Amino acid sequence: MASPETELAEFAATLTFAEVPDDARETVRRAFLDTAGVTLAGAVEGAGETTFEALDSRPDDGDVAATLGLTTSASAAERALRTGTASHALDYDDLSWAMDGHPSVTLVPALFALAGERGASGEALVAAYAAGFEVECALADPISPDHYEAGWHATATFGAFGAAAAVASLLDLDTEETRHALNVAASTPAGLKRNFGSMTKPLHAGLCARSGVTAALLAENGFTADATAVSGDRGFWDLYGPEERDEFAFDPDEWALETEGIHVKYYPCCYFTHTSIAATQALVEEHGVDPEDVERIQVRAAQGAADALHHVDPETGLEAKFSMEYAVASGAVRERVGLATFEDDAIDDATVQRVRERVEFSVDESFHYDSHEAVVRIETADGTYERRQENPPGTHGDPLTESELREKFAECAGRAVPDTAVDRLADTLLTLDDHPDVADALAE
Repeated sequence: MASPETELAEFAATLTFAEVPDDARETVRRAFLDTAGVTLAGAVEGAGETTFEALDSRPDDGDVAATLGLTTSASAAERALRTGTASHALDYDDLSWAMDGHPSVTLVPALFALAGERGASGEALVAAYAAGFEVECALADPISPDHYEAGWHATATFGAFGAAAAVASLLDLDTEETRHALNVAASTPAGLKRNFGSMTKPLHAGLCARSGVTAALLAENGFTADATAVSGDRGFWDLYGPEERDEFAFDPDEWALETEGIHVKYYPCCYFTHTSIAATQALVEEHGVDPEDVERIQVRAAQGAADALHHVDPETGLEAKFSMEYAVASGAVRERVGLATFEDDAIDDATVQRVRERVEFSVDESFHYDSHEAVVRIETADGTYERRQENPPGTHGDPLTESELREKFAECAGRAVPDTAVDRLADTLLTLDDHPDVADALAE
């Protein structure tokens, strides 16, 4: 039997646009739109802005192609690093439980970094994204969620393989070259959950995108690696996974893009807070709760949430993105939990802080480790209200409408480009596979 590395390499090397199911293509198009939006916003503040400046590569204001990594004189690997960091800087990007992480920030920046210089079509980008997504999910499956529970940031670790497979597909590498790219990438995964709530968390996305680009370019030029650096003795799975892991099982006809799909974030913070925010806002709206009347809010969620949400009393916007207490308080007080909610000067809002001090977060042992589910109970002088909610807005099974997705894109892209360009960019990205040269289409 072929090794897992060879199976996945053959899939990525031979996949064509025509073989990607129609609904999977639509998921990918939406992923490009969403990721481009959060990248444009993330490039002009925080970790994204700092990375651009540190690499002396600040693009001109409104230069979409440069900000997304499609142009400029910097190397493709450097463009992937800075754009990947910007894409994850606001924690507003999509995720999938198929890899226990954020797939699009591992794939889109890596693909954009080479799309311009290689004159890539939209169809080629869609197929490459699909290849990278399926590969990183398949590699994650035998050791998830143990890998994440152990403290690894799965976006960064599995993402290095996804980026390598996606870029190998875009470069039209053959099976052997793609296998080498994956096995080169096996020596690069890193990313610690301990750094959640700091600028280094978004850097993880940039680093894995850079690793994928580097691995694929090396393989294209004849670079080699051990044939079983993932599955072999003391390979990636041995070192990064539990002692007893699941068997590798990959079916090229069963698409993770369809079965697990992608969840698009409606709030720019850790996904483990999202259901609690939505449930809180639903209770406030339904019962007309005045924030000044809140005596206590009890929140129960999964152990995974407790592991990721370290900051009870956040002092910065980045820390606030990993605070159940602050997120729920913002949901109780603010009409919209959006980008402005997590700016540093928003943290000290007196009304939000008053409610935050009354939020109690605990683990519900009946929820599986990475469950979305939450129970929110609001106590006021006038009554007590409780809501149990399984999922937040924007899941794969209940996606944001196109209008909501465009609204989010406008919120993000409007921070970096003129308002007059927002709709045109959205139209281009939502019809991605219609364009023979994506870089030209986005630069118009």
